[in-house]
Amino acid sequence: MKFVHRFAYYLIGLIMGCFIVSGFFIGKDTRCNYFPNARVLNNLRTKPFQYSEKAVQTLSEKWVDTADVKNTLTYGDVDFDQSNVPFKKGKLYIIEGKTVKNQPIILKVVNYENKAVLEEIVKK
Repeated sequence: MKFVHRFAYYLIGLIMGCFIVSGFFIGKDTRCNYFPNARVLNNLRTKPFQYSEKAVQTLSEKWVDTADVKNTLTYGDVDFDQSNVPFKKGKLYIIEGKTVKNQPIILKVVNYENKAVLEEIVKK
C-alpha cells in the first residue's frame, strides 16, 4: 500500500475519532484544570460566594467593583507562599489581580468546605 493511501486512511480515522470524542464531551460541564492555580480558582468560583463586612465596606468605596472580584477569581494568580494556611476553620488564599482600570488588587479569600468568603480587598 502506498504512503498516500495509508495517510488517507489515517486522516479518515483521525477525523472520525475526533467527532466521536467531541460527541462525548459536548454539553457536559467538563474542565481540565491541571495546574494548582486553576484548580484553586475553579474551586472558589464553584462554591457559594459571600462577602465579609470589611469587603462590603471596601466595595462601597467605589474604587473596586464586584466585576473586578469576579475577574480576579477567573484570571488572578494565587500566591501559594502566603496561601493555604488555616484561618477560621477554613483555608486562606491570597489572590493577586487587577481592576478594570488596571489597578493591582489583592483578594483575601477564605475557602470553607461548603462556601467561600471574601475577607478583604487590598490595593497593591
